[in-house]
Amino acid sequence: MPERVAEHYERHAHAFDHERRKRFTERAWLDRFLLGVPKGAPVLDLGCGAGEPIARYLHDAHHPITGVDISAKMIALCRTRFPRERWIAADMRGVVPEGMFGGIIAWDSLFHLPADDQLALLERLAPRLSPGGALLFNTGPERGIAMGCQFGEQLYHASAGPAEYRTVFARTGLFEVAHAPEDAATGGRSVWLVRRPH
Repeated sequence: MPERVAEHYERHAHAFDHERRKRFTERAWLDRFLLGVPKGAPVLDLGCGAGEPIARYLHDAHHPITGVDISAKMIALCRTRFPRERWIAADMRGVVPEGMFGGIIAWDSLFHLPADDQLALLERLAPRLSPGGALLFNTGPERGIAMGCQFGEQLYHASAGPAEYRTVFARTGLFEVAHAPEDAATGGRSVWLVRRPH
């Protein structure tokens, strides 16, 4: 089922973009995230979609963006909207771009991977955070698989357990700034904000 996520977003790229531009429930979390990102530092946006609204918000805050998304159609929209930024059409599990980042965000994207893949990816991302940098992502509330529905089709979601994410943080030297299980302000997403010490 996770492999079908790529086909789903490619097939519905324009419909997804149209709907996504109507909502920005994560803005307060992005503001909090950016407090931990040095001014003008590059940000890695994993599962960037078509660049609205998150990449636009980062762009307007003068952060160079590297965006990765599995949908080539959505990456094409990003390139049209923000031609000076770096856009990569790829599975985030296979591509962690070179360089250091003041911030890494995986909003509504990491949870499309199996739980063990999420944990492995977080381990690989941690060393790419600059000192003082921030990582923002969202998951489910506990380990398991949940099937969502979008555009009339089933859509795979998975999560590890909170203790498993915290084990990764401890092993990679990150510290937890905030965790909001089933955050009502973002529609029930479980949100994590972590940082690398200075």
